[in-house]
Amino acid sequence: MTQQVNDAAECSVGTATRLAESSISTDIGFLLAKLHAAGSVLNNAALAEFGLKERSYSVLALACGALGPTQRELAEFLSLDPSQIVALIDELEQRGLVERKPGISDRRQKLVAATKGGRTLHAAARKATQAAEARQLEMLTREEVASLRSILCKAVWSGNPSGR
Repeated sequence: MTQQVNDAAECSVGTATRLAESSISTDIGFLLAKLHAAGSVLNNAALAEFGLKERSYSVLALACGALGPTQRELAEFLSLDPSQIVALIDELEQRGLVERKPGISDRRQKLVAATKGGRTLHAAARKATQAAEARQLEMLTREEVASLRSILCKAVWSGNPSGR
């Protein structure tokens, strides 16, 4: 963990504690945004040693799977503009971590697949992100973390077409 992240966390504690009494502090959307913002800081710090950020890591993680996502699917799944996905894939491709392949049923589609180097880097980066997640949620029990994960998965993937 970098000193900058620790300093930022300590600096915001006083203000955060005082403002936690406001009415917005129990709004689910606000709480999710705060949790995501804090997680992004931790994840990006953990991923820095691999030359990745959350978005590029997400693309690499999906490219490492067996589903063979297209660029369009990645953009939709990650809720990013297609031009952002192209830039992320370009960066990963220049580093030799992913490659574009023509689609099987439609050669105009571009499938994104991790290279051997990409899979190796992803495995190490995944351990770092798991450690960052554990640090962020260290005040929760294992059961609470499992419940949180289950509830979030249910909210995102069950009957919520806009979240897909």
